[in-house]
Amino acid sequence: MFNFEEELKKLPKEPGVYIMRDDRNVILYVGKAVNLHNRVRSYFRENIGRGPMIDKMVSLIARFEYIVTDSELEALVLENNLIKENAPKYNTLLKDDKTYPYIKVTLGEEYPRILFSRVMKKDKSKYFGPYTSAAAVKDTIELLNKLYHLRTCNRSLPRDIGAERPCLNYHIRQCLAPCQGYIDRDQYREQVNQALEFLNGNYNIILKDLESKMQAAAEELDFETAAGFRDLYNSVKQVAQKQKITDSAGEDKDVIAMYQDDREAVVQVFFVRDGKLIGREHYYMTNVSSDSKAEILENFVKQFYAGTPFIPRELMIQREIGDRDLIEKWLTGRKGGRVYIRVPKIGSKEKLVELAAQNAKHILEQDRERLKREEGRTIGAVKEIAGLLGLEHIDRMEAFDISNINGFENVGSMIVFEKGKPKTSDYRKFRIKTVSGPDDYACMREVLTRRFRHGLEESKELEGKALEKEYGSFTRFPDLLMMDGGRGQVNIALAVLEELNIAIPVCGMVKDDNHRTRGLYFNNVELPIDTHSEGFKLITRVQDEAHRFAIEYHRSLRSKSQVKSVLDEIPGVGPARRKALMRHFKSIEEIKAADVETLAALPEINRRAAEEIHGFFHKAQGEA
Repeated sequence: MFNFEEELKKLPKEPGVYIMRDDRNVILYVGKAVNLHNRVRSYFRENIGRGPMIDKMVSLIARFEYIVTDSELEALVLENNLIKENAPKYNTLLKDDKTYPYIKVTLGEEYPRILFSRVMKKDKSKYFGPYTSAAAVKDTIELLNKLYHLRTCNRSLPRDIGAERPCLNYHIRQCLAPCQGYIDRDQYREQVNQALEFLNGNYNIILKDLESKMQAAAEELDFETAAGFRDLYNSVKQVAQKQKITDSAGEDKDVIAMYQDDREAVVQVFFVRDGKLIGREHYYMTNVSSDSKAEILENFVKQFYAGTPFIPRELMIQREIGDRDLIEKWLTGRKGGRVYIRVPKIGSKEKLVELAAQNAKHILEQDRERLKREEGRTIGAVKEIAGLLGLEHIDRMEAFDISNINGFENVGSMIVFEKGKPKTSDYRKFRIKTVSGPDDYACMREVLTRRFRHGLEESKELEGKALEKEYGSFTRFPDLLMMDGGRGQVNIALAVLEELNIAIPVCGMVKDDNHRTRGLYFNNVELPIDTHSEGFKLITRVQDEAHRFAIEYHRSLRSKSQVKSVLDEIPGVGPARRKALMRHFKSIEEIKAADVETLAALPEINRRAAEEIHGFFHKAQGEA
């Protein structure tokens, strides 16, 4: 039993991170402190005015942990990592699943390429971005390859020069074929340098060049070529016009502002690269009801720049934030160069921040109605189901289904919905081990027993461990178990839970003769439900999703069992030799026709294996 009074006395007066957990070992909140002793103790004092959300969180705390760090900066980094890893319910969270596209020029290669990338690595390549439109990045790469005739293949040059024939791009005049040595390294590098100039925003040179080529082709009455140059000219002009100048200084900066209502906040970011506005994005922050605007902006800056690969030289933000000096120091360390956080008060910079704030307000107001509808489909539907069943609260629902064909490859599926939405990271598949033949009840008993026994064992392993990752799928038990069927499946689930001494409400999703959901079976009674309600629609989605997930798994196992090559039957032929044979010969017929010497000539096939292969096919033909 956790003794709060004793543990609070042990708190050190040093910087660090504290973790609040509930009675199921789930992390509720992660925070950092300059002085752990003072900060953590403050939660357990009588504190009027700290807000209902914090009061609710404190009432749920079953125990706390802490990690001492050498400095407040280390505490900030660790706090960020833990928030991102665990997404605690009571932390203000950045809802961000975006990965940004970059244009990558592989300058570390002898003959560089221009590639699309979502990862910015510390290598010899040069990166441009991040951009907000993947389509625009792909269009720009395609345009550059057309303009400068650069290679798109992954051949290793100069090692492979002349090893294979030139590809189609050479024949349609979109590549200069360095793979054949038709252009030397210096000439090719000049083409790459011109592409880099383009990416740096110097469009005038290429526009003049294309215009002169277009006119020359037209004068020679080569109108097809002239049309090609015209199209390229228009494409370059279009790219150039999209680059809106925002600052003559030509620096990299992000402009950050927000707008908040009582539940959520939207943060708008303008990305300025080399003085040009290359795009904008908005981000939702949740759990903001008790936070000030400054706190929301601070949480955004810490969480966003902990995950983004590119950090600009300057952040222009809407208002002063706490720990600004500390965050500047942290960002400077991450970037490897000085980073400034500024709050512009006058002039064009202040107007740009104000514009970002207006955009954030517009987005939140625009989305408010959509969010209301979405909440009705999810959280509202869950509340409706809870009311129908007489349950106080439902957050996590789990549903199970069995799939087989006449008992072949019995499998089970576990799907999870949280707050009315699928949580696919917690989905699990079960290959039935103890049941042969089509016995759905026995299969369901095995699946449920394995699921909950695994959860109990995993929870024991996590007890007393400070910062084990919360895997969630098994350690977190559902608030409601939903079985695909009526009385029979419900009774199986109740028997398993009773055997394991676990108390979880169980309902059955009952279908009519046309295999359509008609109601819920709960506490030995079938409860009718309005088929036009959001709760009914959610039940149908849960049932369909459990069925789909089980069917897909079963189908994949059937496919694997049917994929077999005749080569697998030859003694001495394993995966490596099978691959070598299929790579060298175009078909099984060609392998059959090959003599022992031809087979043995392959590096992966020795004389004995060649004789086995030859003998196998000749023997098979003789028996036929």
